[in-house]
Amino acid sequence: MATLYAKLGVSQDATWEEIKRAYRKAAMKWHPDRNVGQEDVAHAAFQEIKDAYAILSDENQRKVYDAVYAQEMRRWDALEKRQREVEAARARMAQAAAEAKYTEMVGVAMRYADEGHNRDVLFGVLLGRECDAGMAQRIADSVSALQASRRAAQAAESAPAPDASTAGPEKDDAASPTQSAQTKHDKPADEPRNGGLFDSLWQGFFGVRS
Repeated sequence: MATLYAKLGVSQDATWEEIKRAYRKAAMKWHPDRNVGQEDVAHAAFQEIKDAYAILSDENQRKVYDAVYAQEMRRWDALEKRQREVEAARARMAQAAAEAKYTEMVGVAMRYADEGHNRDVLFGVLLGRECDAGMAQRIADSVSALQASRRAAQAAESAPAPDASTAGPEKDDAASPTQSAQTKHDKPADEPRNGGLFDSLWQGFFGVRS
């Protein structure tokens, strides 16, 4: 919104002399006689300059204009602030909805993967739930890889221990059965489990611990 000061090309704290010089300069520039072929445009601009000068050259009218303009600017700033707040609230709501949708789709994919379905089935199910194609692809790939790694970890845990009879020659200073039992008993109870692989993969794919 152009102010009367801007129309004359002066600042809001311009002196009377500065306003008068600016008016004369602008009037000469936009006088219809000096703008042959653009008389209509020049006449409109010239009239705006005259109106601005009529108010700013009068001390009382200038004070009233400054007060009204300041009040309008405060109202305008309040409207802009409110608009920014509304837009920020909408953005937060949209982000929350997107996160909720993502969490829901991950849960669906995990459920179907637990039932033994492959990656393509997961992808199709997610598309059927109106999931974005890009998101559906990322979730299907991640969940499939996660489930495959979990199954591999479970298989490693359930694999039989090596037969002691096939082991190599014992050392001369092998411990007695009593010592071996004591050593086994003293082994820390909280040894790392292969399940840690699953936990690490879950952390990498979804940013949470299982």
